[in-house]
Amino acid sequence: MMDKATEISALLAPTVASLGVELLGVEYLPSPGGAVLRLYIDVPEAEATGENARAIGIEDCEAVSREVSAQLDVEDPISGNYTLEVSSPGLDRPLFAPAHFARFRGQEAKVVLKLPQDGRRRLQGGILEIDGDSVAFDVDGNRFTVSVDNIEKARLVPDWAALGLAPSKPGKGPAGRGGKTK
Repeated sequence: MMDKATEISALLAPTVASLGVELLGVEYLPSPGGAVLRLYIDVPEAEATGENARAIGIEDCEAVSREVSAQLDVEDPISGNYTLEVSSPGLDRPLFAPAHFARFRGQEAKVVLKLPQDGRRRLQGGILEIDGDSVAFDVDGNRFTVSVDNIEKARLVPDWAALGLAPSKPGKGPAGRGGKTK
């Protein structure tokens, strides 16, 4: 049986692709006051690198929101009220499919499992390899292999220092090094 997010993703992917962007994944978060339907979109991988690389902009999100909203009104896959959000993946991009893990092999990911495995539901580690429908991570120096079907959520962990966005450590700034400022 398909869950609601998978059903909606299959319904909307062709519409999103017709706008020249890729539907990475869908989060459907039901709640009594009204659900949230969050779509993550990105430029196709071929357009994300190279000399003419482009990134998702607000205009892409607006275009997808307009088209998808109209389709959802017609198809009506969600009963009750909901809020539609369309987003770029961001630096801590979510990983939904084996291909997403493969694309970011070698990078760090935070993962929440649906069912506990080896006594844990949460893990963080480098993506080692993808073999069919399983992903192997390096968790604290140990190999930890997880079935993609058992992954509830996964996100990349940005390397803030490599991006130049890590906070400076006390004593290491311009006035640091143990001296006093005047």
